[in-house]
Amino acid sequence: MGADYILVINPGATSTKIAVYRNNSSIFLKGIRHEGGDLEKFAHAADQLPYRLKLVLSEVKENHIPQDQVGMIIARGGLIHPIESGVYEVNEQMIKDLSEGVMGEHASNLGGLIAHRLLETFTKAKAFIADPVVVDELDEVARISGHPQFQRTSIFHALNQKSVARMHAHSMGREYEDMNLVVAHMGSGVSVGAHQKGRVVDVNNALDGEGPFGPERSGTLPNGALARYCFQEGNSWEKVRKMLIGEGGMFAYLGHKDAQLLEKMAREGDEEAGLIHAAMAYQVSKEIGAMAAALSGSIDGILITGGMAHNPGLTTAIKKQIEFIAPVFIYPGEDEMRALAHNGSLLLNGKVSAKQYIGKK
Repeated sequence: MGADYILVINPGATSTKIAVYRNNSSIFLKGIRHEGGDLEKFAHAADQLPYRLKLVLSEVKENHIPQDQVGMIIARGGLIHPIESGVYEVNEQMIKDLSEGVMGEHASNLGGLIAHRLLETFTKAKAFIADPVVVDELDEVARISGHPQFQRTSIFHALNQKSVARMHAHSMGREYEDMNLVVAHMGSGVSVGAHQKGRVVDVNNALDGEGPFGPERSGTLPNGALARYCFQEGNSWEKVRKMLIGEGGMFAYLGHKDAQLLEKMAREGDEEAGLIHAAMAYQVSKEIGAMAAALSGSIDGILITGGMAHNPGLTTAIKKQIEFIAPVFIYPGEDEMRALAHNGSLLLNGKVSAKQYIGKK
């Protein structure tokens, strides 16, 4: 029997998910929840590596994962320097950049680091990441912000957007690289990408809060008002950033981040909740319209995905505003583990080739 098992690692802010796939079928899946106190003692995300690695190894041993049958370890990608879409082998430069947090600190930075360390146990395997949030395929014209001091940056839900786009293309009997699609991922942040023949040529920076507001992110705010707010007494960088990311959007208006509760409140007649619900659908629709323009109106489909795509009231409202553009398809949720495994399977079966990360260009 060959080493055809794929071990998937997905570290998040409050959890570490582990899975094993074979032939695109899950044979093991475990999510480890981390209580607040478990991680608070670590000053930096990279400092959590020994702690999380020990947990992963414990689960692997307890569930009798055959070490000699794991041919690939594929992990969620972190905040490295911008790269084009694809599967990348974890190399020394990537390990250095993930450890140093060159583009910022995030739990996802641990993915490649854990995968690399697991090679000491799974000696027949190689370690990879796939489609991290820093995937950058923007057209040069899309980088222009309006002032040379600033450049638009591509940071979005690349893994899920690409996975859903490929899955949709397959369901249509077509290749992703032959289609033009607009993909809207609606999670704690909202990213809307223009996918042109396999490349995301424009997308809002969902990490920094650009684009539509979401459950906890403010989205694009009026420039002048935001600038004045930053210079008001007592407003530090930390306070402003928390306002934009973490305590913005729905949370700032209603005091909670539960999109399903928002929909329930709106449905039951709460006027403020109804307005925020309508505004969220309105802003996502506008962003989809903008990305339709980026594709010159030549669009094969509009795909709505992410956790909030489970909310029928929200998706129905969006669909009503945008279905004149192109057919609309709803793909609720995001399955990052399966998306990672699928990327790994494509590589293991020779359908794609691994790319090499070179760091800052």
